[in-house]
Amino acid sequence: MKFVDEYRNETEAQKFVQAIHQVTTQPWTLMEICGGQTHTIIKFGIDRLLPEEITLVHGPGCPVCVTPLELIDKAIAIARRPEVIFTTFGDMMRVPGSEADLLSVKAQGGDVRMLYSPLDAVKLAQQNPDRQVVFFAVGFETTAPANAMAVWQAKQLGLDNFSILCSHVLVPPAMEAILSSPHNLVQGFLAAGHVCAVMGYWEYEPIAEKYRTPIAPTGFEPLDLLQGIYIVVKMLEEGRWGVENQYVRAVTREGNVSAQKLVKQVFQVCDRPWRGIGVIPKSGLCLKPEFADFDAAERFEVTGIVTQESSVCIAGEIMQGLKKPHQCPAFGAECTPEHPLGAPMVSTEGACAAYYQYGRVVT
Repeated sequence: MKFVDEYRNETEAQKFVQAIHQVTTQPWTLMEICGGQTHTIIKFGIDRLLPEEITLVHGPGCPVCVTPLELIDKAIAIARRPEVIFTTFGDMMRVPGSEADLLSVKAQGGDVRMLYSPLDAVKLAQQNPDRQVVFFAVGFETTAPANAMAVWQAKQLGLDNFSILCSHVLVPPAMEAILSSPHNLVQGFLAAGHVCAVMGYWEYEPIAEKYRTPIAPTGFEPLDLLQGIYIVVKMLEEGRWGVENQYVRAVTREGNVSAQKLVKQVFQVCDRPWRGIGVIPKSGLCLKPEFADFDAAERFEVTGIVTQESSVCIAGEIMQGLKKPHQCPAFGAECTPEHPLGAPMVSTEGACAAYYQYGRVVT
């Protein structure tokens, strides 16, 4: 466990904590974009080690959480069809639709399967030529290359029984939506390291300049996060903005250029609704016209679905950094992992799940 333990060293962590205390002279609100970072912060109590002037709020960086309710209902409708093998990452199984989730469809006899890679869904389509295989393509830029490769491979193989239900979202437009909101509280960002490993951080530089906001691509271990917080707070205290890369062992400014080319070959930018937040212009990816035959929503004509979000769930406000999970009146009562009202309670990257799992009921 050497390469994990070295980023959880208590002595080194205390050095960063002391450095953050020394540099902090006024209140600052920082947002970690990624839900994986949120879980590390809550699990290790990083927020409780910081000066009281620093507030960490949790962003919309859980792709499962922001997948629109309407699309969950479309997935359920497709998964119930007898000719379909519906495949998905495990996180999507418990995400509540209007009246059910994919796990309950499986329990009722639907052929719903959890996979670790979209390329496994392509293999399933090859092995089952008499069945329609659908993969639920959810994620940020991190998973987009693999999903693009699955579609590209299916096209090369001439598979007419493979398709994807696409719900890809992009991080930079979400950050702009947060910063441009009149209700915005965020003064600095810890950017998601795995997204930046694929896309680089060049897209963040214009955002940092436009909104005069410091941004630090940051990893997921305690030392990563403490160093990222130190970088952003120091920039704020010095009146600087821009992008400073904490996650140098995995992230470059340019990112993975080959992966970016593949994504652009298969997908195009589109407007995308975010669950609990609403439509953010040019914040999603959809299939290009030349790959439209692989669009499951069109293939199965799942139209006319009307959805209604829970009137109690405040997931949208939580994912915009306006409120914390324990401030939701349903948290731990009407909304639990066994009976969730919103996706953040059941996703492994959901802020509500982190607060519930680690017994966090106060700031």
